[in-house]
Amino acid sequence: MDKIKILWADDEIDLLRPQLKFLETKGYEVTTVSNGHDALEECQSDNNFDVVFLDESMPGLTGLETLTRIKEISPNLPVVMITKNEAENVMEQAIGSQISDYLIKPVNPNQILLSLKKIVDNKRLVREKTTSDYQQEFRQILMDIQNVGDYEGWVDMYKKIIGWEIKIDASDSTNMWDILAMQKSEANAEFSRYILKNYLNWTRDRNTGPVMSPDLMRSKVFPNLSSEMPTVVLLLDNLRYDQWKVIEPIVSEYFKVENEDFFFSILPTATQYSRNAIFAGMMPVDIEKHYPQWWKNDNDEGGKNLFEADLLAEQVKRTIRKPIKHDYVKVTNVSQAKEVSDNILNYLNNDLTVIVYNFIDMLSHARTEMEVLKELAGDEKAYRSLTRSWFANSPLWAALQKIAERPMQLIVMTDHGTIRVGSPSRVVGDRETTTNLRYKVGRNLQYERRDVLEVKDPKDAGLPRPNVSSTFIFAKEDKFFLYPNNYNYYNNYYKDTFQHGGISLEEMICPVIRLKSK
Repeated sequence: MDKIKILWADDEIDLLRPQLKFLETKGYEVTTVSNGHDALEECQSDNNFDVVFLDESMPGLTGLETLTRIKEISPNLPVVMITKNEAENVMEQAIGSQISDYLIKPVNPNQILLSLKKIVDNKRLVREKTTSDYQQEFRQILMDIQNVGDYEGWVDMYKKIIGWEIKIDASDSTNMWDILAMQKSEANAEFSRYILKNYLNWTRDRNTGPVMSPDLMRSKVFPNLSSEMPTVVLLLDNLRYDQWKVIEPIVSEYFKVENEDFFFSILPTATQYSRNAIFAGMMPVDIEKHYPQWWKNDNDEGGKNLFEADLLAEQVKRTIRKPIKHDYVKVTNVSQAKEVSDNILNYLNNDLTVIVYNFIDMLSHARTEMEVLKELAGDEKAYRSLTRSWFANSPLWAALQKIAERPMQLIVMTDHGTIRVGSPSRVVGDRETTTNLRYKVGRNLQYERRDVLEVKDPKDAGLPRPNVSSTFIFAKEDKFFLYPNNYNYYNNYYKDTFQHGGISLEEMICPVIRLKSK
């Protein structure tokens, strides 16, 4: 391994011989200069320094002036500012100029070593520690997966797996990815078995089981409405828990997380079912019964989510005893996003504003269709990164920053998640069979029983029955349904794309986060 190269600029460099000797014994290569001009000359040489130690109070070109010039030459070169001056304005200027660390004279060798470890060896140390910690917990997670007994246990297990995914992302511990992916796959296999055993009991008796899509507004939103401040509910279609965790640090700059919670999406984990259920406060079969003019089955003509505002208004009227001022806004394109950003402060005149934002769902579908997005979001880590990049630069985040300046409550939630599919499962159906890759509804379906949850009577799952002999099937784990015709072509086309509609931790266990402006 090559030696770490240090440039140390100090007009009293001769007094630092003990520190320099110490660094050399630790294997560092140190070049010394006594003024800012020489420091700049060295930075322009071919020495390729890994870090610069810079005295703040050198005569001639000061440390802060030298720092500014160094950053012009090498913007990413880490600089440690060393000073006798503890004045706040000096520290603020140095930090504003993007120093990597700040030490007060006299500095002892251990302080210097700690700073170097933090700056130069940080990624390696984090990677090694993350790998070591995960290896120690690997066996325990494997045992815990086999022994999860209830839906709360599955929420905890999912959070733990996502926690490790985020840590391994940050540490670049690429050698751990395959092992963690295997554990996640094993967890999804056990979770699917758990859902097959329990799901229909939850839908037949709504007093059992977790909070699900129809319960979301009255369980997690309405009880938290306040007369003292407005509430904005932001429903990001298709937002998974891991995607929330990568945008959380951005949101937390302006909002304080009051509560992180979860609900289970109904099956199918698809927008027309889960989101209509959320806003109606009903299972789909009951929406069809009470509001037939607002429900469409899969093969009916027309949009399937055109009446969410009406369903929400009805639920508000049924559930909240006193009248409240509320609004519903849907964003499906750039012009609507801009309009929301322009009008966001007006929404704070409402008691409750619900904003449905479709970008992540569009991203998921676009990734299937566009080769360039397949490259950009080729795996889970890249998909998270793309989500974070979009959010940080979106009109949505610009709008949220505006309302963060006022006292208000923000609730971030979703309707369902998505999973990267990998295992094809053959299915045969007639022309009326739906096209979704993760669930099918149709007559006389033929399928691999081991790959699905089958529902012969849709009403058992709270679902409408399009035809007398309609059956629903839901794909387990990372399965996706393919017809025998052109099987290999469609297998190659859809494999490793992000889909939803079936049974997995990622699709069913959904975050709901309550925040307040700081």
